[in-house]
Amino acid sequence: MSRRARFITFEGIDGCGKSTQAKRLASYLKNKGIPVLLTFEPGGTGIGYNIRKILLDPKNKHISPLAELFLYMADRAQHIKEVIGPSLEKGIWVISDRFYDATLAYQGFGRGIDISFIDMLNQKACGKIRPDITFLMDCPVETAIIRISNRIANSNPDKGQLRFEQEDLRFHEMVRKGYLSIAARHKDRIVMVDATSSIDEIERFIINKIEMLT
Repeated sequence: MSRRARFITFEGIDGCGKSTQAKRLASYLKNKGIPVLLTFEPGGTGIGYNIRKILLDPKNKHISPLAELFLYMADRAQHIKEVIGPSLEKGIWVISDRFYDATLAYQGFGRGIDISFIDMLNQKACGKIRPDITFLMDCPVETAIIRISNRIANSNPDKGQLRFEQEDLRFHEMVRKGYLSIAARHKDRIVMVDATSSIDEIERFIINKIEMLT
């Protein structure tokens, strides 16, 4: 396996299991002796943490789509400057639970904001940094909603983190369609993952793809 620092992202609708697989991959790389940083969006920095609280609080359900978009971009710009860029420069692999594809899927396809406008903002926020590989965890929306319901019932999460998870079925369907459209346009970077498979099966599939990175 090449030791050049890689930037790996995980994407998918809420409830797809991406966070679990991001953590597992980080543990695998650490066990291989590869320096790795696991991060996430929104909220991967101190400033981002405060932005995250605004974005995910259901009390802010009336936030305008454009304001929501700009907050995500502010979070990403800080994330790139403070965490992702410096880590890659030091030779540290970076795994991010969500990155710019999420903005295209959620704010573009889900909220209806112009895709070319979002692309332009992403380019400004990210500079030259692009993921080497993106794992898109795909599953039916109904499956994801059942998982979300079980997670809420079993863990009693902070209610201030549920704004997107409380969106209606149509919104999540549009986001999933958005992700599939993005994947079709970026087959060289995005790897589709059957998120209905078992956790262990998914992990083996992902590790196999990572081992192929040279």
